[in-house]
Amino acid sequence: MDLKLDINISNQYRSKAQIARVLTENWVRINGYCPNCGSELIEFENNRPVADFLCNNCKEEFELKSKKSLKIGKKIVDGAYSKMIERLFSENNPNFFFLTYDITKLQVTNFIIIPKFFFLPDIIEKRKPLSSNARRAGWIGCNINIAKIPDKGRLYYVKHSQIKPKNQVIREWKKVSFIKKQKGENKGWLIDVMKCIDNIPKVVFTLSDVYKFENILKGKYPKNNFIRDKIRQQLQILRDKGFIEFKNRGVYKKIDYID
Repeated sequence: MDLKLDINISNQYRSKAQIARVLTENWVRINGYCPNCGSELIEFENNRPVADFLCNNCKEEFELKSKKSLKIGKKIVDGAYSKMIERLFSENNPNFFFLTYDITKLQVTNFIIIPKFFFLPDIIEKRKPLSSNARRAGWIGCNINIAKIPDKGRLYYVKHSQIKPKNQVIREWKKVSFIKKQKGENKGWLIDVMKCIDNIPKVVFTLSDVYKFENILKGKYPKNNFIRDKIRQQLQILRDKGFIEFKNRGVYKKIDYID
């Protein structure tokens, strides 16, 4: 994997946005690979409304978002809010690549994949409508708040300009792939408890530490009157899947398989 962006392929373009798109899409086409099976990626035709890349083997689809920055940040600017929400519940919702680059060095700084099964409606933030003076007056865009996605749902190919081994990326993808079998509220619960664990600043934590998020979870699931029971259920699933280790009664340890 070469972190350099090939500026020569953008000579025919003048728009900064077009240049950035061409540079980053070309980089992913050459250096990217499918995290599910490790095969090469091919590009869809231009202006396809859903995805940018397709795995040539397993047919997983990917959309690329990129920005000029040294860091990923907490939020990614996306398109229309209504379309994004609609896509979350569609069968062809793609996985997301996020790429940042240093324009002075013409080099990729971060490149991550967020599996589509980690996307829940509450990570999509509605932006203010465009003013009446705007060309698309009233149009409502959105931000993707990736800070709400658990750490295990952000898989790095490149982190702070350091390339991760391909076998590690594929292993991490397969580790979380069981989540795509979870449906509706069950998936939401599992992802939310993973995020609660991320927010506990200790490697070894207790059931009481997780119970501190009870009110937050109650706010998200107001019809559930057995929040603590549900928390324990999710901890058991995460233990069985190798995300946490059971130490003693009510005591757990995080398993940090992601560097």
